Amino acid sequence: MKKSFVFYIWLGLAFLALRVYHIWITEPETYFVRSVNTAWLIVYLVAVNYILFEYTIPFFKLTWKRILLGLALIFLQFIVYSLGLYFWRFIGIQLHIYTEIKKYPSVEEGVTNIMPLSIMSVLFFGVIKHIYDYWQLKKATQQLRVEKQEAELNYLKSQTNPHFLFNTLNNIYSLTRAKSDLAPEAVMRLSKILRYMLYEASGEYISIEQELKVVNDYIALEQLRYDDTLRVNFNYNVEDMKQSLPPLLLMPLVENAFKHGVSETRSNPFVDLHLSVQNRQLVFVIKNSSENIPDEKVKENIGLSNLRRQLELLYREYELSANYEANVFKATLKINLASHV
Repeated sequence: MKKSFVFYIWLGLAFLALRVYHIWITEPETYFVRSVNTAWLIVYLVAVNYILFEYTIPFFKLTWKRILLGLALIFLQFIVYSLGLYFWRFIGIQLHIYTEIKKYPSVEEGVTNIMPLSIMSVLFFGVIKHIYDYWQLKKATQQLRVEKQEAELNYLKSQTNPHFLFNTLNNIYSLTRAKSDLAPEAVMRLSKILRYMLYEASGEYISIEQELKVVNDYIALEQLRYDDTLRVNFNYNVEDMKQSLPPLLLMPLVENAFKHGVSETRSNPFVDLHLSVQNRQLVFVIKNSSENIPDEKVKENIGLSNLRRQLELLYREYELSANYEANVFKATLKINLASHV
C-alpha cells in the first residue's frame, strides 16, 4: 500500500510539473500564485485518484450487488471530484495557502470552473496507471517465464547428473565383479568426478578448461573397462580455455558414444572426439563405432533429448545433429556461445 501511494505522489508531481509549465506559458504575470494554488489542488487530487483507481474501480465485480454498489460509489466519487475539490479550495483560502484570484458568485459556477482540472487529472492518472500496470504485468510475466525456464533447466540437470553417475557406477561395478586391479583407480577417478559435480558443476558457468578435465576423467574411467582394442582419440583446438560454458554440457554426447556405441560394438571399437572453439563458435564432433543399426531415423535417448532441451533454454543459436552411416555414429554440436539467453 505504501509503495502504491508513493507511485501516486510521483504522478502528482508529474501532473503538477505539466500544469506549472502550462501556467508559465499562458499566465506568466501570475505564475507564482497560480502555481501554489495548483499545487494545493493537486494534493487533494492525488488522494482522490488513489482512492478511485486502487479501491473504487477494483471494487466492480460481475454481480448485481457489486455493480449497483459500484455505481453508487462512482456517483459519490463524482461529487468528491467536483464539490470536494471546490471545498478543498475553500479550505486553502481559509488557511491562507490558496490565493483567491477570482471570486465566484455561486458554488455551482465555482464547481463548473474547477471541474476541468479534476477531469484532466483522472485522464492523466488513468493513462499513466494503465501503462504502468501493463509494464508491471509484462515484467512479472517475463520473470515467471525466466523462473519457469530456470526450474526446467535445474530439473533437466537433476536428471542428467544421476544418469551420468548411474552409468559411471555401472562401470565400477563391472570392474569389482571381475575383481579387477583397476577398481581402485576407477573409484579414485569417480571421486574426482563427484567432487566436480558437487563443488564446480552446481554453478551457472564453468571454464572450458574445467569441462575438459571432467571429460578426460570420464574417458579414462571408461577406458578401464576395455582392453587395448578400444581406440580413443580426443583432440581440441580452443583459443581461450577460460571461456565460460554451462557445466556438463558436453558430457551427454561423450556418455552416448560409450554407452550406446562402444559397449555395443564387438570388433574394433573406437571413439573420436574433436572440440573447436574459435571466435565464440563451439563445434564438438564425436564419432564412435556402433553396430546397433537404427531402423530409419536416429532415436534420441534421455541424455541427448535432455541436452537438446537445455540448448533451447540456454542459447538462441545452436545446432545438434546425429546420423548413422556404415557402422559409425556421428553427433555434431554447434553453439554460438555469444547467443546465450
